[in-house]
Amino acid sequence: MSRSLLLFLLWIKVKGLDYVIVHQRWIFVCLFLLPLSVVFDVYYYVRTWLIFKMCSAPKLHDQRVKDIQRQVREWRKEGGKKHMCTGRPGWLSVSLRVGKYKNTHKNIMINMMDILEVDTQRQVVRVEPLANMGQVTALLNSIGWTLPVLPELDDLTVGGLVMGTGIESSSHIYGLFQHICVAYELVLADGSLVRCTEEENSDLFHAVPWSCGTLGFLVATEIKIVPAKAWVKLRYEPVRGLENICKRFTEASENKQNSFVEGIQYSLDSAVIMTGTMTDHAEPDKINRIGLYFKPWFFKHVESYLKQDCTGVEYIPLRHYYHRHTRSIFWELQDIIPFGNNPVFRWLFGWMVPPKISLLKLTQGETIRRLYEQHHVVQDMMIPMKHLQAAITRFHQDINVYPLWLCPFLLPPGKGMVHPKGQEEELHVDIGAYGEPKVKHFEAKASTRQLEKFVREVHGFQMLYADVYMNREEFWEMFDGQLYHRLRNELGCKEAFPEVYNKICKSARH
Repeated sequence: MSRSLLLFLLWIKVKGLDYVIVHQRWIFVCLFLLPLSVVFDVYYYVRTWLIFKMCSAPKLHDQRVKDIQRQVREWRKEGGKKHMCTGRPGWLSVSLRVGKYKNTHKNIMINMMDILEVDTQRQVVRVEPLANMGQVTALLNSIGWTLPVLPELDDLTVGGLVMGTGIESSSHIYGLFQHICVAYELVLADGSLVRCTEEENSDLFHAVPWSCGTLGFLVATEIKIVPAKAWVKLRYEPVRGLENICKRFTEASENKQNSFVEGIQYSLDSAVIMTGTMTDHAEPDKINRIGLYFKPWFFKHVESYLKQDCTGVEYIPLRHYYHRHTRSIFWELQDIIPFGNNPVFRWLFGWMVPPKISLLKLTQGETIRRLYEQHHVVQDMMIPMKHLQAAITRFHQDINVYPLWLCPFLLPPGKGMVHPKGQEEELHVDIGAYGEPKVKHFEAKASTRQLEKFVREVHGFQMLYADVYMNREEFWEMFDGQLYHRLRNELGCKEAFPEVYNKICKSARH
């Protein structure tokens, strides 16, 4: 064993670490990142459980808020010469974007990752911004509750989902993650602590989502919870022909009897549409515990219905369903560990999957980052449902990435950055493209700008975790900045925080 390890280290020395990480990345991921990811998960799970059981979270929370206020006031005393941002390292975020502003801004340390309170009378959970979806589901499901909208990946944080956005296959009923939030608590540019709801500081409440931390520091969020059931009864329906896919997906999304609606499109004219309902009872011969480490990756399991050209019904444990895409990071892990869905690998090492996205970012290096940027697409475009067919056709022409993730959501009228063009709620669909483009003419900036142009033309939106190539005028054509800019003036944010465009758009970042 020691001899093998020595030979391996010598090979790395000869080839160079960059070569190994770029061309044989699976070696580095399997030997180092997977074990490290397990340690991370165990630590955070035990820590969260202990703090919640000891009821120490609220007391610690108050101390942390005061510390953030102190840091902001010190920044003001020093003259406020630089913009502020959270001190959390950029590699810890799920976004693939590298936030270079962390190096030039005043870093405010925010160590807030706890679930503070579950109030079953009011049906809300109060959480700190760095609590993630894995923590939330583990706790809530164990006491019979859940979030109405619970985005798939374990590592997505509440703060990221509030300041950015979040979506789930129940969003055709409940809307985006921001629409199940009932209160935000923020430390503002002057160091004051403010609570905002639909009734109290209403303008700020509507402006916070999508603002990417440029109006204040989020320190707590109250989120609606609903009773949970043990199982999701999931129906798989393969559909062929683009027109049929769009028609069937729209019908399923408009049917509120479906608790969950999702589509995975495997080619321009083939897809599987899934509809689900929560239930307390399951047929024993149709149970599939899809979240077990040795099970096939979910998107591969779904594809089997398309290959067999047959419908099917399964009963999946609720938490397994919520995190069905976690083990394979949707389908991104197949590019990192090509043999990851092999039964032998799943049985031997599947319990360590997936590697933490944050660790992948930390170790990717400049070479891989550039390669990913130029030869890999990670985008979510949010389109009015009536333009679904045109949107899929455009994705096929411009990038030709499959599978595509289709997730419907209801967008209510509002006054924040994201709302329908009219004054009535409108059904939209999130089209997620994650993978290597197959078009010969793909060029990251030009191709993404073509997609962005189409999305603006149909009054859609681009998720801001991804690479955004729009100029300032195009960005504010896509998003409604009226309320956002007014509040930045009123709250003194211009001197304290960068504008959201400057923070996330490639053409504005240095």
